Amino acid sequence: MKIDGTIYLDHQATTPLHSSVFEAMRPYLEGGFGNPHSTEHAFGWRASQAVERAATEVASFIGGDPDEIIFTSGATEANNLALLGIARGEIAKSRHRILLSSIEHKCVLEIGRALMTEFDLTVELIPVDGEGRVDLDALESTISDDVLLVSVMAVNNEIGTIQDIERISKVASTAGALFHCDGAQAPCAMDVSRLSDHADLISISSHKMYGPPGIGALFARRELQPMLRPTILGGGQQNGLRSGTVPTALCVGFGAAAKIMGSEESKHHRTELAKLKGEFLSRLRNLPCNIWVNGSMDVRQQHPGNLNIGFENISAADLLSRLQPFLAASSGSACTSGIPEPSHVLRAIGLDNERAASSVRFGLGKDTTTDDIREATALVEQAVDDLIDSGLLIAS
Repeated sequence: MKIDGTIYLDHQATTPLHSSVFEAMRPYLEGGFGNPHSTEHAFGWRASQAVERAATEVASFIGGDPDEIIFTSGATEANNLALLGIARGEIAKSRHRILLSSIEHKCVLEIGRALMTEFDLTVELIPVDGEGRVDLDALESTISDDVLLVSVMAVNNEIGTIQDIERISKVASTAGALFHCDGAQAPCAMDVSRLSDHADLISISSHKMYGPPGIGALFARRELQPMLRPTILGGGQQNGLRSGTVPTALCVGFGAAAKIMGSEESKHHRTELAKLKGEFLSRLRNLPCNIWVNGSMDVRQQHPGNLNIGFENISAADLLSRLQPFLAASSGSACTSGIPEPSHVLRAIGLDNERAASSVRFGLGKDTTTDDIREATALVEQAVDDLIDSGLLIAS
C-alpha cells in the first residue's frame, strides 16, 4: 500500500479506514447527527438504534451480546475501565494480587503501577519465553485464591506473538480469578469469534481493524458488570459504566469494521498475508547484514502481518531515518515512541539493549502488495548499504 509515494508498513500502529466503513459512517456525519441519548424525538431514536446495531455487530464479532459492550474512546480507556474498575469494586477487598504478562501494552503496565500505589494491591509480572509466549508453568505455580485478576494480551503489538488464551483462561478460572484480555491486535491476527468464551473482560480498538480512530470498547460479562466501578463520571450513560455522549458515527464505523473483519474474506486475507510476510522475510535474509526475527516462527502463534526484524550492528533509528519518506515502519509501539529506553517487550524476551535498539517492526496489511514488498526490500537494502559505507554501525 503506497500513499503519496510512501509504502505503509506500520499496520500494528494503525490501519487505514476501510472505504465501506466510511460509507457506513457517512449518513451519520452528514445528516444523522442526533444524540443517541435523546429519548424524546426521532433524531435521538434513530441515532440510538444505530448505536445498538453497532453494539450488536461488535459483540457478535467476539461472541458476546450487545449489552456486554461498553463503548470507550479506544483500547487504552477500555484497559483502564477493566483494571481500575475491578480494583475499585468490592471483590478487591478479598483478593489483593494482580498478574500481568511482562510484555503487556504500556498502558496496562502503567495501570499496574497505579494499582500498587493507589489501591495497595500487589502486582506481579508473568515471565515469557524467548518468543514472547507466557510461561504457563510460572503462571500455574504463582496463581492462587488471592489473585483478583490476570491480564494477558491476545496478540503482542510489537512482536506479534499470539498467546494460548484458552489455556491461560483455564488457569485463571481454576483459581477463581478474573481474566482480562487486551485484544486490540487480535482482529487482524486471529479468529476472535469465541474470544468471549475465554475472557471475562476484553478490550478492543476500532483503528486497529480498519475502523475509525477514537472509538473502542470493553466487553464485560453481564454478571460482572455490577462489580465494575466507572472511571469516567457524568450523566450515567451506558448503564452508568461509562458516562459521556456516545459518538454515533464512530460507533457505526466500528460496527461496520467488525462485520468486515468477521467475514470469510477476512480469514482468507490472513492466510494470504502470512504468505506475503514469508516472502518479505526471505528477501530480507539476502541483505548485506545478519538479521534475526523477534517473536515466534510458528505461523500458528504469530500475527500474519507482523515482522519484527533485528539488524546486526545497525541502529533501528538510523535505518528508519534513512528510509524516510519512502517507507513507513517503526522501532516498536507507537504508544512508546520517543521514549529513550529499550523496548520492554524486547528486553522481556531476552534481548540486550544493543539488539533491542537494532530491531524494526514492519506491519503488513490487507492492501500490502507483492510490489510493495519488493520495493520495500530494495529500500531497506539501500539504507543498509549507506549505513555500512558511512561507517554508522553499532560497535559490537
